[in-house]
Amino acid sequence: MTIKVGAIGTGGMAGGHFRNLDRFEEVEFAAFCDISAERAANRCNEYGGNPYTDHREMFDKEDLNAVYICTPPFAHGDQELAACERQIPIFVEKPIATQMEIAEQINQAIQEKGIITSVGYHWRYQDNADYARSVLADQKIVGALGYWMGGMPGVAWWRVREQSGGQHVEQTTHIFDLCRYLVDSEVIAVHGLAVQGNIRDVANYDVDDMSVVNISFANGVVANIASACMLKGWGRVKLEVFCNGLVIDISGGSISINRDGETENYSNEVNGYTHEDRVFIDAVISGDSSEIRSPYSDALKTLQLTLAASQSFETGQPVFLS
Repeated sequence: MTIKVGAIGTGGMAGGHFRNLDRFEEVEFAAFCDISAERAANRCNEYGGNPYTDHREMFDKEDLNAVYICTPPFAHGDQELAACERQIPIFVEKPIATQMEIAEQINQAIQEKGIITSVGYHWRYQDNADYARSVLADQKIVGALGYWMGGMPGVAWWRVREQSGGQHVEQTTHIFDLCRYLVDSEVIAVHGLAVQGNIRDVANYDVDDMSVVNISFANGVVANIASACMLKGWGRVKLEVFCNGLVIDISGGSISINRDGETENYSNEVNGYTHEDRVFIDAVISGDSSEIRSPYSDALKTLQLTLAASQSFETGQPVFLS
């Protein structure tokens, strides 16, 4: 079976997916859409397919089996709804939006049409996450600490709050999502604090320099997740999970398990980007989405968490989630 794939957004993040898909023998690139005609044409020269600058024209002219939507956070909305109208399976890069109203509208359309969806939370697909879940299966989690602390990405929209949502929404979202995935419980309350004004030499910069977010889960677990983008030459990107006598430390490339003071270290052997793409394409082929670890409806909960933190930054008060 040949899966004809279209893409909306053809920048750097999308390129990783395209390289994966190009290795899948079932996939045929049918179309690339971008606000830059040159970028769309370049992807067509690289992989085949037809270039577009209007996603609705692409949907009208192409017979697609799936679409990858890899636009900046602020640009989500009509592309997903147009795909739902045509009952086309959707892969969406995170974060799924910067406003809950838009994401909820999309999710409603997805549920009404029964669309297969996947969101790019690739940490869930790594074998260090699998190993963590297996170790935690017979443990009671007490708490977690998470971090995405380092420098600032180079894309201009990232540093504009209205366009990215801020670091915690756009980047640290991976840590928030992994925490949700491992704790496996609903978030009931969020309280965050943030600081600004320490970066003055970057044009159009209005996101937080650093933030800390406290999370309370329904099963009693508590977590704290910190973000920082003003650092140079130093970084910390990881999630630590704490149980009685047990600490699990997960980074992008490894996992360590400390039991009663004795530590075991393991390297991550599974490329989460490749695995999530393989699982999504297999779901499109079979019609069975049960192996997808981050459907749109679940990613909506991660967005709700991070936007609740945004609200708490502004008010200084906790936000209670139903």
